[in-house]
Amino acid sequence: MLLSLFIHFSTPSRCLPIKTCKRCCQYSTGRNVHKLDTPVLLKNALTFSRSGGHGGKQKYIRLNSSQKRCFSSECDEVGHHHEHGEVRVRFAPSPTGFLHLGGLRTALYNYIYAKKYGGSFILRMEDTDQSRLVPGAAESIEDMLEWAGLPPDESPRGGGQYGPYLQSQRLSLYSQAADSLVQTGKAYHCFCSQQRLELLKREALRSGQTPRYDNRCRHLRPDQVEEKLGQKVPHVIRFRLESGVESFNDLVFGWNRHEVAQVEGDPVVMKADGFPTYHLANVVDDHLMKVSHVLRGSEWLISTSKHLLLYRALGWKPPVFGHLPLLLNRDGSKLSKRQGDIYIQSFQRSGALPEALLDITTHCGSGFNSNRVGRKMEELIAEFNPSKITTHSALLDLDKLPEFNKIHLQQRIDDAVQRDWLVRDLQGRIQDVYGTQVQDQDVLQPDYITRVLHLRKGHISSVSDLVSSEYSYLWVRPSFSDQQMAALSSETQHIATLVIRLMEGLKGGEELTVDQLSVQLKTLAKKTSNTKYRDVMKIIRLALSGLQQGPSVAEMMVSLGPSEITHRFNRVLQH
Repeated sequence: MLLSLFIHFSTPSRCLPIKTCKRCCQYSTGRNVHKLDTPVLLKNALTFSRSGGHGGKQKYIRLNSSQKRCFSSECDEVGHHHEHGEVRVRFAPSPTGFLHLGGLRTALYNYIYAKKYGGSFILRMEDTDQSRLVPGAAESIEDMLEWAGLPPDESPRGGGQYGPYLQSQRLSLYSQAADSLVQTGKAYHCFCSQQRLELLKREALRSGQTPRYDNRCRHLRPDQVEEKLGQKVPHVIRFRLESGVESFNDLVFGWNRHEVAQVEGDPVVMKADGFPTYHLANVVDDHLMKVSHVLRGSEWLISTSKHLLLYRALGWKPPVFGHLPLLLNRDGSKLSKRQGDIYIQSFQRSGALPEALLDITTHCGSGFNSNRVGRKMEELIAEFNPSKITTHSALLDLDKLPEFNKIHLQQRIDDAVQRDWLVRDLQGRIQDVYGTQVQDQDVLQPDYITRVLHLRKGHISSVSDLVSSEYSYLWVRPSFSDQQMAALSSETQHIATLVIRLMEGLKGGEELTVDQLSVQLKTLAKKTSNTKYRDVMKIIRLALSGLQQGPSVAEMMVSLGPSEITHRFNRVLQH
């Protein structure tokens, strides 16, 4: 789609000089094509767009979609980091629900941006919509960020220099901002009833138009306003939308502007209950919290011009904006909160590793110099490149998550500190799933669990796999019938005796290894009269696990260890 921008000059003589950049964008005046240096455009566009309608022939700069970004690393550094001082970014969810994958991805890009440029990552809760708050959601969001390895530098829980970080505790700040807008004539009291607004909406829909407020109360005389305020008539505060919106250079989507005054009525900035709307609250907070870069979902791109009008009305310098493309399902459909399984808590419960989740969400997206499975946080930060974030949506293939998880699980098992975390996690899961069925508490010992993890590394996608029924033999002694054993061989007792002897013959508690045992089992099978090697293995597998398939018999034996193997084969003899 052609994305055009018109930046208005009053007369040629009033134009600011423009440097040229050989790499980047072009602009056209009449038939001539000129090169345009984006960083200069960034600094000067605001001046151009204010120039208004002073006589003379109007000229425009037109940028098409292929020309809208100048993003060499040099431009990136000059235009978006150093000139804004310290990098401060924020993730500002609304606790009207729990953290899901789309939110995690927004938080991740903000976190990486902060760490890449030595800045701060702020968590702010936008809880001004009191009617839709979900109990426990705010705490859970912070818990999930911590779990995912994205701890905020400032947050409701951790505090910080620019708190409080809950919007419901900042109401006086919004009230002051709204009052100052009213004082300067940039906002006004609106006394329209819900019934009137509903009628306006119905009328617009009936005539096939987009519903919008008709700005009626904008025209009230001061004495009328005073009279209604004196009578305590319920009211909201609305912001006067002015035409002449400034263009802004989005980090991802390039040059943008939306002439909001032409398509919508004056928006409410302060509700009748004394709570601000999103538009006012986020502008006030971003300013007071000294946020330098706003990285948020692309659904907010269309609201940014409105926010820039608010910044201008309040006399504040706006941050740099970057709008991240949507995260969609593999088939292009929207990630729905109703899917249930996109919530981070459900991934956590199922045994997904946070680094696998972060890896898959960045792998399907953009913004990195390379794209490979298995990247850890420090690699994501090192390879992050904002200029590589594309405007098209990221398609998320969750069917690939087990593969990502398997690779990250291997990395954790190989790391002593991370492995301890896995052992504790697995201890909890064993007790939750099997509880009193666990006859031998030794299976909860860290040494035993560590051995199991090393042996199954590369085979399992998640620690939760290890508490599924196919691995129950590791934690609970299996049950099997005499008939099952008899069906395999008449030499079951003899085979059991041979296995017990093999275990007793180990010298001074020597460690079992899969390779060594594989050889010894072949030798053992030759000591039977009429049972084939394959059936000997089936009997040993059944006695050890109660199953007919699973890991190799040798691996099962190494996992369980000599004393448990002896115990299980003594039961076979007792049968």
